[in-house]
Amino acid sequence: MIPSGLHRAAVIAFSVSAALAPAFSQTPRPTGTGNDGAEPCSHSPICAWGRGRNAITHELHTPDLGFTIAYPFALPDGLTGGVSAVALNSKEHLFALQRNRAGQPQLFEFDQNHKLIRTIGEDVIGHLNKAHGMAIDSEDNIWICDENGDTVMKLSPQGKLLMTLGVRGQRGDWDETKGQRLLWQPLALAFSPTGDVYIGMGHGNESPNDTDKSPTNKIGAARVLHLDKDGKFIDQWFGNNAGQGHFSMVHGIAINPDNGNVYIGDREEYRIVVYTAGGKFVKTIQMRNLVCALYVDPHKQLWMATGQDGQVFKLDWDGNVLGAIGNGPGRGEGQFIESNYMTMDSSGNFYTGDTSVARITEMIPPQR
Repeated sequence: MIPSGLHRAAVIAFSVSAALAPAFSQTPRPTGTGNDGAEPCSHSPICAWGRGRNAITHELHTPDLGFTIAYPFALPDGLTGGVSAVALNSKEHLFALQRNRAGQPQLFEFDQNHKLIRTIGEDVIGHLNKAHGMAIDSEDNIWICDENGDTVMKLSPQGKLLMTLGVRGQRGDWDETKGQRLLWQPLALAFSPTGDVYIGMGHGNESPNDTDKSPTNKIGAARVLHLDKDGKFIDQWFGNNAGQGHFSMVHGIAINPDNGNVYIGDREEYRIVVYTAGGKFVKTIQMRNLVCALYVDPHKQLWMATGQDGQVFKLDWDGNVLGAIGNGPGRGEGQFIESNYMTMDSSGNFYTGDTSVARITEMIPPQR
């Protein structure tokens, strides 16, 4: 069922294999084969991840929110990795997380004038095997996700490492009864109004999501881990590949500030799955685009990055599309190969990175 609010933006339906050739593979991904040289997937409920992506008709919305595009941030010369995430602190300094090679910095801080003022290097955070999501809490602590390193790190506003969740290089389940606190591909995190931390994990079969590959892992499926602000366990829940109340990955996560509901971006299933703060299933919202990331702005407005569809959508809390920014997939001005985690400042300026392009995009709202 397509959300009724789609009539609010002009919509162009198009075939992935035709119109999105630069951003999407035209050859169907072989069943059970991972990306980035990963081992094939086996014995997991989610080995069918992404199987039908090329068969789905996506919808490109005409940009209608009046935002203009700018690129005012200069990343250090010689660093060519994609920018997986951006976030703002209370001073409206923008932090950018970039996927660079070992020996190169990956975390950067820019001031309000877009000037690079600090680099947090490997001496603090080590090398992130695959930098993914990032968020900054109400105390200006910086939280970063290393997907393939299977850790989430919490840094102080001064850039000191305060806490590491998970164990680098050890993928597995978080099992409080055994005192086993491992992570399984952490992708994104969000904070509740009370400061609780929700960590979304599981990137489909991009790596061997298998019950037989890790002695500490029992399920190999995506999950949401709920901790308090000090990293103490509260709860967790798991998804699988199909059906109401399930999910195959947690590529994005957002918290409704009014009721605490947890919104999961299940990218390859083109859906948002909603749970209560306590992990009780509420509903599934079927979308017509890849749900790459979700973000709640300072005005309690929900936004969605469509990933390789190259747009950012403004949504209501039922998933209806209220408007769009971006000119679709590509490397041109106002385009994205894969837009991802987003942030907005107090003036309504919107920022996102691109996991395949070494740049940060600023989206400037029309003057009111």
